[in-house]
Amino acid sequence: MPIALLASTFATVFLAELGDKTQLAIVTISGTSTRPGAVFAGSSVALVLASLLGAAAGGSLSAVIPTNALQLAASVGFLVIGLRLIQRSSTSETANATADEGSSAD
Repeated sequence: MPIALLASTFATVFLAELGDKTQLAIVTISGTSTRPGAVFAGSSVALVLASLLGAAAGGSLSAVIPTNALQLAASVGFLVIGLRLIQRSSTSETANATADEGSSAD
């Protein structure tokens, strides 16, 4: 097993998972449970299975679709998601500013 690939995959996934919705869900569940070990085991198995599905799908897709096309599709997908989040955030900020102006006039 190539150590460099293992290390870069670990670092990428570890950093990507910090502070995401999955981690917040685990913190929430663990905070309401008296068995944090069971929460850890359940979330670990779920992450392993999700990673297995992703690795299997990636391997299967790369056999059919060229790697450059897969990378382009992933890049465009993340770009679209990012732009929609920025748009939603700016729309929300505008609505909040309008609501604040309306409430200060009272």
